[in-house]
Amino acid sequence: MTTALTYEYRARDNTGAVHAGQMDASSTSAVAGTLREKGYIPLRIDEVKTTGLQKEIRIPGFEKKVKVKDIAIFSRQMSTMVDSGLTLIRSLSILEEQTDNRILQGVIGEVRRAVEQGSSLSAALEEHPEVFNHLYVSMVRAGEVGGALDETLIRLANTLEAQVRLRSKVKSAMAYPIVVLVLIVFIVTGMLLFVVPIFENMYADLGGSLPLPTLVLIKISGVLTSLWWLFAFGLTGAIVGFRRWKKTDAGRVAWDRFKVKLPIFGVVVQKVAISRFARTFSVLSRTGVPVLQALDIVAATSGNSLVSDATLDVQASVRQGESLVSPLHRHEIFPPMVTHMMAVGEETGALDGMLSKVADFYDTEVDDTVNALTSLIEPMLIVVMGIAVGGILISLYLPMFNIANLIQ
Repeated sequence: MTTALTYEYRARDNTGAVHAGQMDASSTSAVAGTLREKGYIPLRIDEVKTTGLQKEIRIPGFEKKVKVKDIAIFSRQMSTMVDSGLTLIRSLSILEEQTDNRILQGVIGEVRRAVEQGSSLSAALEEHPEVFNHLYVSMVRAGEVGGALDETLIRLANTLEAQVRLRSKVKSAMAYPIVVLVLIVFIVTGMLLFVVPIFENMYADLGGSLPLPTLVLIKISGVLTSLWWLFAFGLTGAIVGFRRWKKTDAGRVAWDRFKVKLPIFGVVVQKVAISRFARTFSVLSRTGVPVLQALDIVAATSGNSLVSDATLDVQASVRQGESLVSPLHRHEIFPPMVTHMMAVGEETGALDGMLSKVADFYDTEVDDTVNALTSLIEPMLIVVMGIAVGGILISLYLPMFNIANLIQ
């Protein structure tokens, strides 16, 4: 397999202007060929020498990824340029130069080269499913067919930005509880590993019998101190096993059903799933994607197996010539309000508008629910921290009240 090298080049176009830049290729002749395909006359091509210190070090699992926000910005800027009359290749070239994300920059460069070679934009994007998902490619293809690529990109940007806002709300609300829980675990673990053994040695020197809470605490500390490696390996194995199980079909369905059934957070999970379903289906319908294909895309990008199963059920119903809404009544994840609003939209021919209203409604519901949960969880976590730390301290100092009887 030929290793791609980096080359610096200087070339002149048909107007006589000189262009300079860098290109990854297997040889200087490959660079020259690419430049000639663009209509440039190569003037100079030099290999860029990189030392070990200059090479980018990539650690598996820690590479910078392309975020949804980056794709939304790309879509909005691309739409503005296309609407302004710039050619597709020129727009991609500008975005390639000004994109900060190195991975996205490389992908845009590959998309631009594919378009230069005669490929459609949707076909070029489809070659990078790790960045542009099935929903994105299908909407771009529909925009190309309908001659409204700029409007389609705007809708994509709006949809992606709405997803980012919803995800940010949930993450920001959950950040504080997670930090506090982690802090509680670290404090309790630290006390069991380092503080309790000190008191254990002190009480052993004094002799006598200890209260039951103190004995239980010392026993737990002893087990954790001597078998900490077993707990560490067990926790690591449990996490790895859980992640692998969750990737299986049965595990994914069971986990999604468990999340929806959670006493407090299940409501948020359900509303987020419905919002994503409604917004995706709405924007696909408005773009002109056929219903069966739109349902297939919604099922693939729903992010929740329960919603995906319901969508595939709807698709089977539509394929048989039946209604969109009737199968949704069989799936508990969809409340009656959603199915009734979709039924009205289907009857009036304004399904996309009704779905958009459903998505906006549930976005607001998620925001209100998350705020209410945050205000409820914060004092509860403070109480949990007080009970955990206070219980340990009380158990440690309980023998102090009877220290005179312990001294022999």
